[in-house]
Amino acid sequence: MKKILAILLVLVLTLGMFTACGGGKEDEGAADATVKIGFAQCNLNDTFQTYVVDAAKAKAAELGYTIDVQDAQEDVVKQQDQVNTMIEQGYDAIMVVPVDTAAMGPITDAVTAAGIPLIYVNRNPFGTDNPPEGVYYVGSQEIVAGQLQGEFLVEKMGEKGGVGILMGILSNEGAVKRTEGNESVLSKYPDIKILAKETGEWQYDKGMAITENWLTAYGDQLNAILANNDGMAIGALQALEAAGRDDVIVVGVDAIPDAVNLVAEGKLDATVLQDADGQGAGAVDVISKILGGAAPEAITWIDFVLVTPDNVADFQ
Repeated sequence: MKKILAILLVLVLTLGMFTACGGGKEDEGAADATVKIGFAQCNLNDTFQTYVVDAAKAKAAELGYTIDVQDAQEDVVKQQDQVNTMIEQGYDAIMVVPVDTAAMGPITDAVTAAGIPLIYVNRNPFGTDNPPEGVYYVGSQEIVAGQLQGEFLVEKMGEKGGVGILMGILSNEGAVKRTEGNESVLSKYPDIKILAKETGEWQYDKGMAITENWLTAYGDQLNAILANNDGMAIGALQALEAAGRDDVIVVGVDAIPDAVNLVAEGKLDATVLQDADGQGAGAVDVISKILGGAAPEAITWIDFVLVTPDNVADFQ
């Protein structure tokens, strides 16, 4: 009888050891199951995009996710290669700020074929259409930013004057739609003339150089500059200050910290807040919902807000 009890005790202990070992492997597997997000960025030389990345990273860290950011440097083929690598490495979700919104077909097809959730951020490749199944968009209605700029300008300048428009990269939806928004407002006033439209490719130095040329070409006819982003607006301000032209109204988009400070100082007339935090964190939040089994809306709109000297303190 004692021998039987001893054998049973050994069996119980042995089973306990196997159970313990099995539990350890499950815990290890859970630890290895961290959600991995790939983020294919268009251009980290664009200050606004760095804020989108920072917001996405912060939200991912809050949720315990890892996020791998790749910079395409405005090269669409490079971006496609980066996304294909993310697919091969088995990422749980992929976020993309498109280099060229008209060239996202191969990325959309490849990611959806792999069954990986795809979230486009900031630049909408679908225009007025809804994204296909398994694809989402988080961003703002770009035409509204241009309309807010135009309405502010008319209120400040009046219904007469000469305007230059600094545009972003023309393959980007934001550049096209913000400019359309400007024109949709200004076209209502026959005595407001758009003197020139030129692409500064979102860059500070190009915004400055173009403004210098406009000052030479148009002189006192140039009364205002609407820039598709704050980087170009700040470049324009530099050129205007160097020329002693503090009478020219300048309005940007993005409300990056430097621009907000310039509004507070009375140097930049206004900017339009494009909510980088809302877009970056919002995209990760969509991923969280998908992976949690929920069905988020295909499109998440983040509102634009006009920032002027009257409300700038709210954004500092």
